[in-house]
Amino acid sequence: MTTAGVDLYWLPLGAGGHCVRLSGKAFEALAAAAGGRARCDLYHSALVVGAPAGRYAIEQAPVAKGDPAARGAVAGGAVGSRVLQRLRPFRYEVRCWRDGVIPDLTEAIDSPLRLSDDPGVAGRLLELVPSVPTPVWGRDELGAGEMWNSNSVVSWLLVRCGIDAASVPLPARGRAPGWQAGVAVARR
Repeated sequence: MTTAGVDLYWLPLGAGGHCVRLSGKAFEALAAAAGGRARCDLYHSALVVGAPAGRYAIEQAPVAKGDPAARGAVAGGAVGSRVLQRLRPFRYEVRCWRDGVIPDLTEAIDSPLRLSDDPGVAGRLLELVPSVPTPVWGRDELGAGEMWNSNSVVSWLLVRCGIDAASVPLPARGRAPGWQAGVAVARR
């Protein structure tokens, strides 16, 4: 039997991939310059949820080859533009994967953060995953004031299951773009 709980992991953006790391650094340089602030380290969030039925890895990730059900894909959307979503590189999926693997989990910073030990909260979170909003990744289609991405998915889930996402600490000098979008949309 798995111990009930909700753990959050902060993964450095682009851990294990040079393209994402470089584009993230460019994005942050522009955002920092436009905001008149210092550059921050960018983070992608993921969850590991323990429930009586097992351990589940929850994250938003690019669509991989193969059977989506085999990796726990329960929802998905377009990346950047709906026009290009017929092409696999322009689609994402939301995974709720029993005994699943989150790539680069060993590179997580200040993690895991135990957010709840309550089996009821863990169960509600798992039930909510298939209903997470799936707007275009990297855009603000929902009018939340910030782009939608993996951090939005995680913060939306946390708020909807009763966890105060606003109190979740980031690693020092860290930023999680999209986090506030998920909080804002979940509170509507």
